[in-house]
Amino acid sequence: MGDEQIERLVDANAAALGIRIAAEHRKGVVAFFALATRMAELVDSLPLTPADESGSVFRPVAPHAEE
Repeated sequence: MGDEQIERLVDANAAALGIRIAAEHRKGVVAFFALATRMAELVDSLPLTPADESGSVFRPVAPHAEE
């Protein structure tokens, strides 16, 4: 994603959420989104297999009946 696309994304998200980004903070917000985009691209580029599935699995258990 290019710099111009990231700036448009920041502007669109701020507008959608009703958030005003102060002019002195905008450069930092855009820089953070650029960093987050690069990190996401790195993670997305890793091949995953079923063995990479998280070990955390929720298994509901019925409550114990009081005796």
